[in-house]
Amino acid sequence: MILYEIEQKFKREKLTDLKGQIRSELKANKQLNSLPIDAEIAITAGSRGINNIVVILREIINYLDEHGYRPFIVPAMGSHGGATAEGQMGVLRYLGITEDAMGVPIRSSMEVMDLATTPEGLPVYMDKHAYHADGIIVVNRIKAHTAFRGSVESGLSKMVAIGLGKQKGASFVHSEGAANMEQNILAVSKHALHHTPICMGLAIIENSYDQTAIIQGIEVDKWFEQESQLLRKSKELMPTLPLKEVDLLVVEEMGKNYSGTGMDPNIIGRWRIDGVDEPKEPCIKRLAVLDLSEQSFGNAQGIGLADFTTEKLINKINRNATYMNALTSTFLRRVMFPLYYASERQVLEYAFKSLGPKAKREDVDYVQIPNTLHLNKMLVSESALRKIDSNAIDYSIERKLQLEFINEELKYRLLSFT
Repeated sequence: MILYEIEQKFKREKLTDLKGQIRSELKANKQLNSLPIDAEIAITAGSRGINNIVVILREIINYLDEHGYRPFIVPAMGSHGGATAEGQMGVLRYLGITEDAMGVPIRSSMEVMDLATTPEGLPVYMDKHAYHADGIIVVNRIKAHTAFRGSVESGLSKMVAIGLGKQKGASFVHSEGAANMEQNILAVSKHALHHTPICMGLAIIENSYDQTAIIQGIEVDKWFEQESQLLRKSKELMPTLPLKEVDLLVVEEMGKNYSGTGMDPNIIGRWRIDGVDEPKEPCIKRLAVLDLSEQSFGNAQGIGLADFTTEKLINKINRNATYMNALTSTFLRRVMFPLYYASERQVLEYAFKSLGPKAKREDVDYVQIPNTLHLNKMLVSESALRKIDSNAIDYSIERKLQLEFINEELKYRLLSFT
């Protein structure tokens, strides 16, 4: 099969003075700066691979140190890391967030404080170390959620309700399904904002190139309004596939470092949640995923979004971590194994075959991406290339390639454009 490597050109809005912006936002927050000298301040750290997160956390710590506060880091990642204190420390360690790197303690525990029950009947939990601090700074990236749509999705409120709620909080917020996620997150985080030491949020938005585009401080009394505005901005900067309909999408690697669901449903157009209608676009007829990232620590949440995969990926799966994540979220279909084969060659052969006997390979709209986070470069078939609307999509053709197999794995041979 002849493939073309194309490069999509997205908006490149990027923050140039990262440290200066962080200090400016911290300085502007009256609630933070009204805390007494020597106050203990918890800073949240999640499980996502956020660009510049080590620099961001370190600069927050520097600012707090200079103003006489005693900062520490608390893992805020719900049930991730196998729902253990040691596992969550391990996740942070892999992200480069260690006590040596940060210069402050990391206090990891799955113990929570049972704060109250919301009018909707949901218990409100919070990590015990964070709750007993004098102040909490909630730090997280804001982006579209992988299971629902709402005024707030994946971001600060979710980190308060689910991340700081640990496994208990995450389970209850998810317990009523995707349709109720927004209202549950809002209800739990609203109570926490007014009955815990949360003094501010620090929101991060990344552009389509996985670069830090915006850092903005969030005030407690304007929390939901400001987060909603940033969510809309984040969606404007999201990358997309260049086609709304694809016969075969090949994802080279999935993992929690690319999306909480391994492969971002917002990109591939698949929810796989009971009772929730599938998106109308993009429409992906067949999806194959070839490998699981090392940064996912065996957590293959989202493998059930694929139709085909490799034995290599299956053998990397840590079922305990994967199943715990699925049980907490209640989205069980997302971890059900697809058809899997011994080699990448077999995966593609059977994926093509599944399109039906009338589908000729030269007519298949084939798209291959490295993962669902980085979509600026990808491989597309000649058929797919002809269907990309150059008036709507800004892209360039970089190379022409011949898809081949060596030792049953995907390889490519460079071809001349002439």
